[in-house]
Amino acid sequence: MDFNMKKLASDAGIFFTRAVQFTEEKFGQAEKTELDAHFENLLARADSTKNWTERILRQTEVLLQPNPSARVEEFLYEKLDRKVPSRVTNGELLAQYMAEAASELGPTTPYGTTLVKVSEAEKRLGAAERDFIHAASVSFLTPLRNFLEGDWKTISKERRLLQNRRLDLDACKARLKKAKAAEAKASCEGDTVPDFQETRPRNYILSASASAAEQELRVAQTEFDRQAEVTRLLLEGISSTHVNHLRCLHEFVKSQTTYYAQCYRHMLDLQKQLGSAQGAIFPGTFVGTPEPASPPLSSTSPTTAAATMPVVPAVASLAPPGEAALCLEEVAPSTSGTRKARVLYDYEAADSSELALLADELITVYSLPGMDPDWLIGERGNKKGKVPVTYLELLS
Repeated sequence: MDFNMKKLASDAGIFFTRAVQFTEEKFGQAEKTELDAHFENLLARADSTKNWTERILRQTEVLLQPNPSARVEEFLYEKLDRKVPSRVTNGELLAQYMAEAASELGPTTPYGTTLVKVSEAEKRLGAAERDFIHAASVSFLTPLRNFLEGDWKTISKERRLLQNRRLDLDACKARLKKAKAAEAKASCEGDTVPDFQETRPRNYILSASASAAEQELRVAQTEFDRQAEVTRLLLEGISSTHVNHLRCLHEFVKSQTTYYAQCYRHMLDLQKQLGSAQGAIFPGTFVGTPEPASPPLSSTSPTTAAATMPVVPAVASLAPPGEAALCLEEVAPSTSGTRKARVLYDYEAADSSELALLADELITVYSLPGMDPDWLIGERGNKKGKVPVTYLELLS
């Protein structure tokens, strides 16, 4: 118990000394040991890394889970070391509602059949979203959290310890300065006072006090230098953290690319299915030749996803291979005649052989023998060019 009381009193004394030193520094009444410029730059870079990592982490969480209540629930489960329950995505929930609506309204009706097809596509989109959220959480969010909860806490602890060592060092400097000033003052007084019996003991005490302050200063300087070196090594490790975060960022981009590639393929297949059905229900709507449905993309291979994404056919030439390219100015309407078509979406021409389109405008279209069924010749005034049939609705 006696030992604990002594330690408590010693800790209280050290805390009080640091508090006094810190307060005097704030009021400009005490000198402060400044760190070198390189060390200050390391501190600034570490603080910037921590702040931006927190912001990126929070916004990525918002991107993956826009519902704040769900984010709070997941946070509590993680803190309690419990498994986060599986949550239905919005796409899967929409698919469920559409399937139930089709079942009640009649799955054999045109509307019910379309609801079934769309619900299946939305279900696949929801599954792709679930895979993307899981991949992004593992490959991107987890490393960022590990840095904030692990490495950064260690750096913060060592920085606080360095701050305490600096306060101790500056306090020792202040004590030594006061001791030397008192010793010099006593020496000056000793020259004017002839009574050596009174001045010698006091000078001896002041000299001993200055020697003790010098010893304390040497110890404090050694501890400060040692702690500064430890902190410097940790701060220089931020470069390795940047390399790790860069690798994680690449993984996040890959998973996001896979996700959007899957979504594009699913929606393209759905559009073709609905286009075929629309052509049967509304004969006035022009529908391009449907392509066979593509196999589902692998959720773990971004390269495969990119390779299987549909590419707009090369249309630099309307002529079959081996023949000369057609000159659009010399192309005449086919013998079957021309037809009017309404543009469904804006289209930007890829080159001079294509015709740019604006949504809802009317143009004249016709085809040529041997022409790619996905393309037509479009005319607007004196302008002529190739247009994709998927952007058109045939009117007459």
